[in-house]
Amino acid sequence: MSQEELNSAAIPLPLKDVQGDNRWMSQHNRFVLECKDKEPDVLFVGDSMVQLLHQYELWRELFSPLHALNFGIGGDTTRQVLWRLQNGELENIRPKVIVLWVGTNNHDHTAEEVAGGIEAIVQLINTQQPQAKVIVMGLLPRGEKPNPLRTKNDSVNHLLKASLPKLPNVQFLDTDSGLVHSDGTIICHDMFDFLHLTAAGYAKVCKPLHELLLQLLEETPEEKQATLT
Repeated sequence: MSQEELNSAAIPLPLKDVQGDNRWMSQHNRFVLECKDKEPDVLFVGDSMVQLLHQYELWRELFSPLHALNFGIGGDTTRQVLWRLQNGELENIRPKVIVLWVGTNNHDHTAEEVAGGIEAIVQLINTQQPQAKVIVMGLLPRGEKPNPLRTKNDSVNHLLKASLPKLPNVQFLDTDSGLVHSDGTIICHDMFDFLHLTAAGYAKVCKPLHELLLQLLEETPEEKQATLT
């Protein structure tokens, strides 16, 4: 039995339509259609952290000019993202960089399992989009005050920092960016519900992300030659 089989966080699973409106699958189908119509240089994939970014002016200022697509769905775990990427969201496109931000919703999994699920997504991207460089965003702290979920997300980040360098074409980007104050609290100015980012919170996180994207999008001479041939 493989490690993926032992770790359910690394097993693809579509979201069950418990509410009966099929919204999750409708969003996935829209993303698959966008793959046929768009030619992104940057692809964002993940949960609500990705999805809500698209609603802020920061997206239009920093990421739209980079020819970015946003494939974020609120509530997704590593399992849903794996399923989506295996079922059309990586087809008909050749992005130069893929930004992955998922894991905080994996409530049924340990930190080790969440990290393994994220690694499985990176491995899938490496297989299906070998030209793409991958940025794995660290999981955000959560909760106004220190709590077990925040500790778990921090553990996931430490595990990823150790494991991701073993995989090709991937970088880990820490997302703390001063969100946690010296007394251990998070303020609503940065995270309006102590989970999701405000415009000010996104500004703190996205500045280093934007700088890294600009670096990765600069083609090396070898990459330019490969494009020409």
